[in-house]
Amino acid sequence: MAAEYQTDHYCDGVNRRSFLQIGALGGLGLSLSSYLKSTAATTDKSPTNCILIWTRGGTSHHDTLDPKPDAPTSIRGEYDVIDTAIPGVKFTEICPNLAKHADKFSVLRGWNPRNGSHGTADQYVMSGRKFNQAVAYPTYGSVLSHYHGFRTAMPPFIQLGTNVDRRFGGGSAGILGLEHMPFEIDADPNAAKFTVRDITPPSGVSFARIDRRQSALARLDALQRNTDVQQPAFAALDEHYKAAFNMITAPETKQAFDLEKEDAKLREAYGKNRFGQSCLLSRRLIEAGVRFVTVTDGGWDTHANNFKGLKTRIPPVDKALPQLLMDLADRGMLDTTLVCWFTDFGRTPKINSASGRDHWSTAGFAVMAGAGIPAGTILGATDAEGGYVSKDEYFTDDIAATVYSKLGLPTDLIAHAPDGRPVRLIEGRPIKEWM
Repeated sequence: MAAEYQTDHYCDGVNRRSFLQIGALGGLGLSLSSYLKSTAATTDKSPTNCILIWTRGGTSHHDTLDPKPDAPTSIRGEYDVIDTAIPGVKFTEICPNLAKHADKFSVLRGWNPRNGSHGTADQYVMSGRKFNQAVAYPTYGSVLSHYHGFRTAMPPFIQLGTNVDRRFGGGSAGILGLEHMPFEIDADPNAAKFTVRDITPPSGVSFARIDRRQSALARLDALQRNTDVQQPAFAALDEHYKAAFNMITAPETKQAFDLEKEDAKLREAYGKNRFGQSCLLSRRLIEAGVRFVTVTDGGWDTHANNFKGLKTRIPPVDKALPQLLMDLADRGMLDTTLVCWFTDFGRTPKINSASGRDHWSTAGFAVMAGAGIPAGTILGATDAEGGYVSKDEYFTDDIAATVYSKLGLPTDLIAHAPDGRPVRLIEGRPIKEWM
């Protein structure tokens, strides 16, 4: 059977006025205009933020954080196990840094995904509610944006990379509306000339030039408005452009994306690759006032060549995740930043004929750290073959309730669908050992 993943995929006109707008400000106005509506209404100062690492495709629990060294080779796989910082706990040999720093996070080995399908996994795991054609349940970052709003000029919810399956609404705002969709950044933070579309000014455009264009745009608007009777519409548009320019020119925006200001040794410690630098950027974005950052990574649907593939996919995570936790702790940010590593589901205990593992819906892992999560703990267990939870079973709904609780969101939060219907967003129970 051929591998389902090929790179990051898995199995299944300009007018005069827009010319004066900085670079793609027209695009910025459209992509952010709904965001900007909510800025004025924000007064809440929730102290807890979140960085969610999403490994799209389904990361094998057997070959990472829940190995079965005593199982037959057909289940155990090719990797040996190594000791971790937690006495008696072992990870596989391809996770040396995670093993070394296992005392800095908690692993839920008792996760039952109750789902083995792509797309619906993105919806379920990133919202806590199974896909429902009648109700589009929002992802965590959108709920945080809706409930707590803007903290600074930066968007409250940013997604790094595009490795989220949107077919069933995964990672989306759902019933909360477009204003709470993530601001997506597909640019590679590890690139030599890293720029962010719609926020970073185009090459050769200085901030002084932005000010001149803003002034010229204001004069043109004033001329047109004198002959137009739709004054309220222009007033609303003014607020959108004002907020958009504020975002572009705000000091926190200028600083957040300037990775060159980071110490070269720290950048190396995260890993000079897209995933590592995305984790570093996520920390900078939280510092700049972003409430929720999703770091996405694809290529984890290992139906074929599972062991060869993981030797490439795991090292960036193995290096960057512990470094992110240490960096946050060093800056006094870990107590107020929840860090999560989630994936679609687990993989089959039995290795298939293509040296791969298929989808598995009854066992997997989840990782949390920071925000009061007890570090250095292993919660739950699976049976001898890693196929079923045998101790302290928790579901995706429970993980969602835990995320909500840690972020200061009511676990009985009610939102309203576009037609006015009240919708309870989650129904799980917080994981008591993590509270």
